[in-house]
Amino acid sequence: MAKKKEKREQFKRKLLHQYRMVVLNEETFEERFSFKLTRLNVFVVGTLCSLLLIALTVILIAFTPIREYIPGYSSTALKEKATLLTYKTDSLEHIISRNNQYLNSVRKVLTGDISSDEVNKDSLFEEFNVDNMKVDLTPIKEDSILREQVSREDKFNLFDSATSKVGFVPFTPVSGSISQGYNPKEKHYAVDVVVKEGTPIKSVADGTVIFAGWTTDTGYVMIIEHANSLLSVYKHNKSLTKQQGELVKAGEVIAASGSTGELTTGPHLHFELWSDGYPMNPTNFIDFE
Repeated sequence: MAKKKEKREQFKRKLLHQYRMVVLNEETFEERFSFKLTRLNVFVVGTLCSLLLIALTVILIAFTPIREYIPGYSSTALKEKATLLTYKTDSLEHIISRNNQYLNSVRKVLTGDISSDEVNKDSLFEEFNVDNMKVDLTPIKEDSILREQVSREDKFNLFDSATSKVGFVPFTPVSGSISQGYNPKEKHYAVDVVVKEGTPIKSVADGTVIFAGWTTDTGYVMIIEHANSLLSVYKHNKSLTKQQGELVKAGEVIAASGSTGELTTGPHLHFELWSDGYPMNPTNFIDFE
């Protein structure tokens, strides 16, 4: 016990033993200044300085732009770009999803891969099968007022009205006899019109060519997108005169009839009409003969 106590006393004396640090002039050995030090004072002051230095370093890194120069820390501009890219990626995902749905619809047009349950059955035309004798067509007072009001509003818009109506009248793509008609039960969503090889094929309405190319089964194929989500399809052509992305007018020549592709028995036009991804009977709109 005595030895341990003696060692503690020696350690204490070493910590508290005073030293003098003197700064002298090298040439004259004149004393400039001096101060007393102990080992304990040096240890305490050194520890406080280290803690202060660490605190200042943390503050500089956390609250100043200096942290951007330290490896591992991202800059503010980089974070803003990352956020912007995140929003753009989300928007692109929605656009890609819509495009995939649209391409799937076009793929169904090309391959005819659609079940009969999905067919629209041209229900739109069933609404017109109404007995006019059973409908009361006597105009009422409100109807007469509305007619007069519409007549005044459209008085100076005759040209615009005529133009919009003409734009929706389908043009006959080609004239000829129909060898096979529209038959959803047999998944034949088109009419086959027999014509001579090289007969000009015309667009049924104004639109944009969204596909113009070769397929193994149906040869040279062209698909045109029209207003109101309407698609017209022309298959088994001998050649195409329009390319994808081009604008066409109603009645403009877009192809020459032929007998290309594996699924053909002779020169003819395989013509289809699709609305919102559903096939429609072309003969309800167009007189091919």
